[in-house]
Amino acid sequence: MRTKRKISVTIDAELLKAVDDASKTYHMAKSHLAQEAFTLWLKKKTEQLMAKGYREMAEEDKEFAELSFEAQSEVVS
Repeated sequence: MRTKRKISVTIDAELLKAVDDASKTYHMAKSHLAQEAFTLWLKKKTEQLMAKGYREMAEEDKEFAELSFEAQSEVVS
């Protein structure tokens, strides 16, 4: 059973030239270069989304900590 599937993409002529050159320089099939590019792009986007989520959680934690501190200050006073 084949695990790989074919796709078709349309790219600018300039990018195609760069891909052709890279394919020859690194002795890699264009499909392999494309697979690596897709993998890296998906990884980067996932990391960006995770970083955004962590920043949002940090902001929520900060707000909660400030509220808790205010409440504790009122109790102590």
